[in-house]
Amino acid sequence: MAEEPAAILWDMDGTLLDSEKLWDIAVYELAEHLGGQMTRDLRHSLIGSSGVSALRTMFAALELDASPPALADAGAWLDRRITELFAAGIPWRPGAKDALALVRESGLPTALVTNTKRALTELSLDTLGREFFDATVCGDEVEHGKPAPDVYVRAAQLLGVRPEECLAIEDSPTGVLAAERAGCALLVVPCEVPVEPGPKRVFRGNLTGLIRADLAAAYCGGPA
Repeated sequence: MAEEPAAILWDMDGTLLDSEKLWDIAVYELAEHLGGQMTRDLRHSLIGSSGVSALRTMFAALELDASPPALADAGAWLDRRITELFAAGIPWRPGAKDALALVRESGLPTALVTNTKRALTELSLDTLGREFFDATVCGDEVEHGKPAPDVYVRAAQLLGVRPEECLAIEDSPTGVLAAERAGCALLVVPCEVPVEPGPKRVFRGNLTGLIRADLAAAYCGGPA
């Protein structure tokens, strides 16, 4: 096994950007718009899920008819609201901006790997900086979003490496499962919800002070 990863695969929401707080606003308002009420447990169950999957979970919890037209209307409403919120500015997660710069300066190939749709990801890249990524893969560009491995497999393909050679940096249980299923090593930086320990999961409280040796340690399964 190599001493460091061949590439770094970054999750976005909750890992690099503190955008889950903006999603909180949008999904709570959507639940009210639909005549229901969002609960803390329901909100946590949506974190990291792809758009259609999250809407189906919400409709089931709110005991609503998940007909295709109803899901489409709710999805369009949510897209409009979250676009407004993203356009107003997205805060960074602690240490994330410096961590991105560190990885870019190291010369390691990088990809942004997110369940967020391409249009919203493009808004987010205005904050993140497109120059930090060699590739970007979004949830609406693969057959199945996280927790399926598709986005991570695709990102590795675009970078010309195998998933097993990559270190994924994730915050949510859904994203962690996707990266594991693809075969990636994992650095887990929890944000909104806890992530259970696992044999390939190396944990860190936040990205502040991250150095290249931490990436190598996480890839090899040691503390980062």
